[in-house]
Amino acid sequence: MKSVYFLVILLVTITTGYSQTAKDYTQKGMEYYEKHEYMEALINLNKAVELDPNYFRAYYVRANIKDAFDDRHGAMKDYNISIEKNAKFADAFFSRGNVKMKLQDYYGAIDDYSMAIKINENYIEAYYNRGKAKQYLQAYEDAINDCSKIIQINAKSVDAYYMRGLLRINYGDFKNGCLDLSKAGELGDLKAYEAIKEKCNQKSGETEGSY
Repeated sequence: MKSVYFLVILLVTITTGYSQTAKDYTQKGMEYYEKHEYMEALINLNKAVELDPNYFRAYYVRANIKDAFDDRHGAMKDYNISIEKNAKFADAFFSRGNVKMKLQDYYGAIDDYSMAIKINENYIEAYYNRGKAKQYLQAYEDAINDCSKIIQINAKSVDAYYMRGLLRINYGDFKNGCLDLSKAGELGDLKAYEAIKEKCNQKSGETEGSY
């Protein structure tokens, strides 16, 4: 009887193992990642891609973990595969753009953010990060346009008002830049008032003294 019992247990274990799909392993990997159990997360994600080499989301989640541990090369490789498997996966383009930003490849990052936006025209984070990349390249007008698009989608985007305010001041549109900073402060960003003191009041004083 014992041998029959153990045989049944073995068959149930094997069947249960095979019933796990790539999606299941990916979900488990995400859960382990959220609990900071990174090794278990990677083990499950590796199982997912072994089970289904075309499951794009498993590569994406694994790339996120690699990026969190500063494995830029490994993360980039997995994001590339994720995009190869699903060319309409906006999050993979966005995340790959973030890796390129960290590597100071601003033109490459802009291209990836633009692809994410092409797939999802309301991708606020992609507009914001693309604006940051353009700011690094001193393409202020284009960066301002990205902030304006965010505000068009979400009129209460504090970060967009704050960044657009600084960009407008740098671009020479002093009054509207200060108004944007004021709006950011009104929406709850206290550091906007520090920027106003530094950039707006000082400028006003200089202007008044020149008359």
